[in-house]
Amino acid sequence: MKRRRECFLIDGYNVIHAWPALSRLAAIELAQARDQLVHLLTEYGAFEQYDVTIVFDALFTIDEAHEECHTENVVVVYTAAGETADSRIERLTYELVRDGREVHVVTSDGAEQSVILGAGAYRLPAMELWRRIQKFREKLKKEYLPSARQRVERNEILTRIDKGVAAQLDKLRRREK
Repeated sequence: MKRRRECFLIDGYNVIHAWPALSRLAAIELAQARDQLVHLLTEYGAFEQYDVTIVFDALFTIDEAHEECHTENVVVVYTAAGETADSRIERLTYELVRDGREVHVVTSDGAEQSVILGAGAYRLPAMELWRRIQKFREKLKKEYLPSARQRVERNEILTRIDKGVAAQLDKLRRREK
């Protein structure tokens, strides 16, 4: 029987404001901070083979709730107006745990951590996920990128042809019209 992938539920804005680089970016352009978070978690989830759901709340907006599937294993959820990311994460946690899935909830919200622990999920503080992603990126650089980079050398025809032919070609090249 194939082992089911672990699920990571991410409290999007909580993580953005906990990670220094994303927090600075969010102060300038929140949409870019969201995009950067989604990008980082998509890479990390693909590498570690996790299902990732990132939840952004729309508590103070009038936008419609919707979901965006970024990849087969990465979903971004925007809650309905009046719904918090915490309440959506709690509901998803209960559903996934009841379905027999291993669930990790990423948030630094202490109250939320208590609730999800009671639901049978694991908690992961936002900064711990940041450290894991940094280790993953270092590992990626060390193990995979060096082999992908090949030394670029000139590939000149003179190194592969007979010296007499090279001399004739050079004579033709220098001939003036």
